[in-house]
Amino acid sequence: MLESRGAWRRVRGADGYEGWTHEGYLSLGDGSFDAGPAASDAGWRISHGCTVLLAGSRSLALPLGALVPPAGVVLAGRASAVRAAEPEGVAATALNAFAGTPYMWGGVTPWGADCSGFVQTVFALHGIALLRDASQQATLGETADGGRPGDLLFFSEREDGRITHVAIALGGEGFAHVALGRGGFAVERRDADDPYVVALVARYRFSRRVL
Repeated sequence: MLESRGAWRRVRGADGYEGWTHEGYLSLGDGSFDAGPAASDAGWRISHGCTVLLAGSRSLALPLGALVPPAGVVLAGRASAVRAAEPEGVAATALNAFAGTPYMWGGVTPWGADCSGFVQTVFALHGIALLRDASQQATLGETADGGRPGDLLFFSEREDGRITHVAIALGGEGFAHVALGRGGFAVERRDADDPYVVALVARYRFSRRVL
């Protein structure tokens, strides 16, 4: 927590993003929480879409990627520790976990996501913390050819080349992304003759490998 104004709090998330939220959404902790892979060692789990019973007999529906506290009792759905971080597993999560997700600017869950929110949550499920925006994610990892599962593909339509879109490689020519032009989640091939894909591939800039 960075600042208070009445009932509002300016907070910084684990990915460095800052914003304002009402105190009604918060509970005061001791500042020791680690949202990275060590969180699972302390008993925290990751929701795969579940309803949990929290302190005070309050039930709450949690989306994919939400953190379930150690004392939370899963009433429906599933929660687990962080998945193994390996390329094929990340690609499988990218292919399956967000199927049917609508596009929502700023979203990070299957209830609604944007391109970088989709990428951030997929990797978080495997214990890999990424920055929030596509332009920030483009600074991570090492240069890659984009052909290995889990590689990040970056695109831009801007003259200055600033990255505006990101996708996850599935291996070969395939990739998955969440895009406004598709209305949400989609699986594509870079060699497809679909007009949308042709236009998108023309804006491809480079790839990065973060695992």
